[in-house]
Amino acid sequence: MPTHPTRIYAHRGASMEAVENTRSAFDKALQYDIDGMETDVQLSRDEVPVLWHDDFLTRIGLPDKHTDDLDLAQLRNLDLAAHFPNAHKSDSIMLLQDFLAAYRTRCRLLIEIKNCAGESSYRHQLRVQKVLGMAGAVAGDEIIVSSFDRASLIHAHRCKPGFPLVYNFEPQQKLADAARALSTLPFLHGLCVHVSTLDTAMVKLLRDHGKSITVYTCNTEQEINTALELSVDILISDFPRRALHLRAARQPQR
Repeated sequence: MPTHPTRIYAHRGASMEAVENTRSAFDKALQYDIDGMETDVQLSRDEVPVLWHDDFLTRIGLPDKHTDDLDLAQLRNLDLAAHFPNAHKSDSIMLLQDFLAAYRTRCRLLIEIKNCAGESSYRHQLRVQKVLGMAGAVAGDEIIVSSFDRASLIHAHRCKPGFPLVYNFEPQQKLADAARALSTLPFLHGLCVHVSTLDTAMVKLLRDHGKSITVYTCNTEQEINTALELSVDILISDFPRRALHLRAARQPQR
């Protein structure tokens, strides 16, 4: 069992109330009593870590462009307000460096390292190195780095042994996959599993190995309550306010 109540993390900030992964979304999330925030890191063409989830820029009118097809200056000049109805006119793609400077002392952070299909191993490893370098030394699990890519996690461990690393699982990855990952990647801080695969057996496996369990993306009342009932370490939600309310409702009244 964790030594703390399930922590509630805002998925890409308050992503239902502002443009995800922007300062507006993060600032909005911090208006609630959240424990942490999750974000995604891509690399610009000129090798600057930026916050963006997708490989492509389809949602801002550039379906034929990857994030790393554009330099930082070009990415920063993209007009988010023209493509997102909940955008603030000042919204722009944010640098990881600015995100860390603004929020690392205000809440816990979960940084997902993204991978672009077909990218070179050089850029694949550079992204990892830059994220870890910017994160610097951390106390405990105040900053966690995650990835769906096994090679990224292995490289991260080689770069900075002891840094808390979490393996993100796809929905199709089940209990046997988790057992295999824990036996072959003993350095892992834990796993981040899809809410559809969360059950007692998955939690028991991770607890038996002394590892943390993070769950994404818990949005419905049923999903949130299931994660809370199983006492996961981190619950990631697009609706952190809802998750906080349900967590509070389960706590004993003083």
